[in-house]
Amino acid sequence: MSSRRWWIALLLFVATLLNYLDRQVLSLVTPVLRKELSLTATGYSHILTAFLFGYTFSQLFVGTVIDRIGPRRSLIIAMIWWSAAGIAASTSRNILQLGLFLFLMGTGEAASWPSSVKAIQEWFPAKQRAVAVGFFNSGSSAGAVLAPLVVAALTIRYSWKVAFAVCGCLGFFWLIPWLLLYPSSGVRRVPNAPEITRRPHSSFAALFRDRRTWGVMLARFFCDSIWLFYIFWLPDYLSRVRHFSLSRIGASAWIPFLAAGIGNIVGGILSGVLVRKGFPAARARIFVMAGSAVAMTTGVGVWFCGSPFLALALISFVVFAYSCWASNVLTVPADIFDQSAVATTVGFSGTAGGVGGMLTMLLAGHIIDHYSYLPVFVGLALLPICASACSFLILSPAKQPALTQVHSSS
Repeated sequence: MSSRRWWIALLLFVATLLNYLDRQVLSLVTPVLRKELSLTATGYSHILTAFLFGYTFSQLFVGTVIDRIGPRRSLIIAMIWWSAAGIAASTSRNILQLGLFLFLMGTGEAASWPSSVKAIQEWFPAKQRAVAVGFFNSGSSAGAVLAPLVVAALTIRYSWKVAFAVCGCLGFFWLIPWLLLYPSSGVRRVPNAPEITRRPHSSFAALFRDRRTWGVMLARFFCDSIWLFYIFWLPDYLSRVRHFSLSRIGASAWIPFLAAGIGNIVGGILSGVLVRKGFPAARARIFVMAGSAVAMTTGVGVWFCGSPFLALALISFVVFAYSCWASNVLTVPADIFDQSAVATTVGFSGTAGGVGGMLTMLLAGHIIDHYSYLPVFVGLALLPICASACSFLILSPAKQPALTQVHSSS
């Protein structure tokens, strides 16, 4: 079981990598798309919003489905869905078609994180969860590292449509080891942690009355925008402000995301060490998140860096700190909620993060078109402070009646 759980974590890592490889195609072909289709920054932000709309609002409901059918079947359906949508995007002839297929891709990708966190709760004890979550979540960074190398090469040699098609096809190969390694049985693989007991499904209303749910949701509402901004706008920033060519973007845009991958592991290790020293799991996660939030505020200095390489170094530090934060905020629901509510809560928080991200993308497009990147970097530096303040709601006492009501959402 110990050996198999890490193989499953590896497959979750690969699924997350493919998730980000697919979504990074749009980001990296932006310089080509903007020239071919005469897109303004505002127009590009509308395409991003189509993806984020599907990704965001699907998470309101997908978590409940995952809590009922389990992570094995959920990820099978999700992988087929978003991979097929990515391939379909390669057939787009105009912006409306591309926006539709990206909306569908976002709808499928919405199941990835809730399913993965639930799988980690099933297979890992509390002291290992943050490391396991950090490990699979570093797949997002690995995908972002790999994407500039693969997507830029495919786009330069062939076209942006080929980049979409090739990346979409890869997901179907992932299904083979997943079907072989993940047991179809729903039996738990580790004993329940002391703070988690098996209870009936929690209702939507019960979870929304729980201040801990709002703590996770508001934290992600404010802070997820930082990651989404760098994922989707970094190539445009390097092209328009630092005057990088597409080949140069491909050669350097992976660096911040390598730092992010390291941050996922470091953040998990730090809170895991605190748990081993006797800290309550949730309190250990919040402690690491608060320190990471302070580090993220340094991103305001990106605009003032005279050298593009110094700017990349500072961006790398910011996304490293974000990933330390993310590996812990994704783990918290598995620490504080019953098994029947974990994926639902992660879905709720993903929706909150997506709403914040959509607002940020739309505002960023307008601000960049009419002013510059400077106000955007200032705004991004304020977000982690708001997120850190909200995250302390996670430490609120549990309302036992709220967690024992019969599920009423289906």
